[in-house]
Amino acid sequence: MKLLLTILFLLLAGLRPAGKNKSTSKWVVSENSMLTVNGSTNINRFSCVILRYPKTDTVLVSKDKTDHIALSGILNLEVKNFDCNSAMMTKQLLNTLQENRFPVLKIKFLSLKEIPSESQNSFVKGDVEITLSGVLKRFEICYQINVKRGTIELIGQQAINFSDFHLIPPQKIGRIIRAKDQLVVAFFLKMERAG
Repeated sequence: MKLLLTILFLLLAGLRPAGKNKSTSKWVVSENSMLTVNGSTNINRFSCVILRYPKTDTVLVSKDKTDHIALSGILNLEVKNFDCNSAMMTKQLLNTLQENRFPVLKIKFLSLKEIPSESQNSFVKGDVEITLSGVLKRFEICYQINVKRGTIELIGQQAINFSDFHLIPPQKIGRIIRAKDQLVVAFFLKMERAG
């Protein structure tokens, strides 16, 4: 377990020889990454997903001499790529998110709170900013971290509300079917070391 944590530390911190004040490693987000939005209506549950991440955004992980760990980078997700497995629900979601005016959902990584502790699963908290429909909100997210042969997987979820972003939940068939305000955003990011 100590070996795994040492490898994780080296991957996250991208350590360089002693004497450097700050070390940085660069990671490319893989197309196998995905984002899911889970919610419910007054009748049933729904799930909308972006299954593939067709961009090559990068995430930087750096650690300074005070052991502050910064996780920086922005994921730009095209709102039109959401699929709710129902044409009507997908259209309602895109309308609600004002896809014509705000075509991109942005997730900006800010920091990690700590190096994971010695346990079976590695969990660490970090801060992110989510920009949706032109509104920016900051959240603290708990990530599960898996390290596999030169790749890092970040898995996490965050409860948000439509109202956090000044949005009214989708409604179908007049006002008979109404989505509830709360959503759970779940993400799976697979990152490969650049260079």
